[in-house]
Amino acid sequence: MTQFANLGTYPAVRLRRNRADDWTRRLVAENTLTTDDLIWPVFIKEGFGTREPVDAMPGQCRVSLAELVDHVGRAVDAGIPAIALFPVTAAERKDREGSEATNPHNLVCQAARILKASFPALGLIGDVALDPYTDHGHDGVLRNGLVVNDESLEILARQAVIQAQAGIDTLAPSDMMDGRIGALRSALDAAGLTNVRLMSYAAKYASGFYGPFRDALGSSGTLKGDKRTYQMDPANSDEALREVALDLQEGADMVMVKPGMPYLDIIQRVKATFAVPTFAYQVSGEYSMIRAAIDNGWLDPDKVILESLMAFKRAGCSGIFSYFAIEAAERLKRG
Repeated sequence: MTQFANLGTYPAVRLRRNRADDWTRRLVAENTLTTDDLIWPVFIKEGFGTREPVDAMPGQCRVSLAELVDHVGRAVDAGIPAIALFPVTAAERKDREGSEATNPHNLVCQAARILKASFPALGLIGDVALDPYTDHGHDGVLRNGLVVNDESLEILARQAVIQAQAGIDTLAPSDMMDGRIGALRSALDAAGLTNVRLMSYAAKYASGFYGPFRDALGSSGTLKGDKRTYQMDPANSDEALREVALDLQEGADMVMVKPGMPYLDIIQRVKATFAVPTFAYQVSGEYSMIRAAIDNGWLDPDKVILESLMAFKRAGCSGIFSYFAIEAAERLKRG
């Protein structure tokens, strides 16, 4: 507290004075949350006219391509600047190599073309990883029970290029293979896609908070083993800074920390250390916990949704992936 020694003491100093009125609180607020901070994750699936509820994530659904424009139009109308696309791949399209990831007519590529035609100003973020496409549920290629790094990079690079060619504006590699940012940047530049951004999942932890998301994609039942050989140990903090530093050196334009609220300390350290655009993902487990408490009447949605998102801004985030994005935008409009 020595840095505050010359700032006076009670009763001359009363910090409650600046909290006394709404206008004062607004003037002295240190952080602001707006719709410009929100990114809405969207689950897409095959079929026609389908809106399929996600049981583990009440209020969220999987939508078919025919429903996509209407579904995403809600985000556009709310003023949300970007969405992130996640495909629900049919079991018959999955294999050991994740071949569907490099199909230029896969769900993500089809969705990107549809959305760019309808909403050219909407930012599209594409996940780069193999887990939605592999029959073993891992983010890379499996050889003799191990996820191999360099062979996976070759496939991920092809996946990145086809997504960018389809209209994805920002590629968000979530695979956590070593060297993937450099591999993707080289592949994109070689294809003449130098303006496509890379938002690296630089510090992605091997977390138990991803469970509902895996249910949404139908990958929880297929995952063989776990992802601790490539995702980060929740015990580590300094290692996250090394991961971020390497990704920035390889060409990342933005970085992400995932999960979100349990790792606010990591977000703060990343932002303070590197001063680069830093994002967080309020993941499915975080959403489902808050949603369940709201639905049971234990928490007030008008308070906790925006409060939970403000925590990310306070920690240093430029933006937040959140399944609450639509609700948050509506509440922000109401003031």
